[in-house]
Amino acid sequence: SRENLGFFFFCFFLRRKQQGRGAPFFSPSTAMGRMHSRGKGISASALPYKRTPPSWLKISAQDVEENICKFAKKGLTPSQIGVILRDSHGIAQVKSVTGSKILRILKAHGLAPEIPEDLYHLIKKAVAIRK
Repeated sequence: SRENLGFFFFCFFLRRKQQGRGAPFFSPSTAMGRMHSRGKGISASALPYKRTPPSWLKISAQDVEENICKFAKKGLTPSQIGVILRDSHGIAQVKSVTGSKILRILKAHGLAPEIPEDLYHLIKKAVAIRK
């Protein structure tokens, strides 16, 4: 009756809030949705607000650039270099330490790849599909 109806509306609005983050049920949207649910997914990596290097980081910008060049000479891509610096050396954002991105540092030292990394991986995937 009245109590059940109230509980129904409570569950309905709670569910609605969880599904669309407060958005209406059938609103047209340009973002891709999930196939079997109404969620749109808003996950993304969050960069720190401060653009200065962390106070606990003791490595200098010159050392970071030397490490980047050393890894590039071994044949690693810019994204692989970033992962190694993040995981092994504790450098979360190279740009906050050196003032420039990994690819720009590689271009300055003449170590940048001939074709962009994303295009290289697309070509590699197309070749693998053709085989």
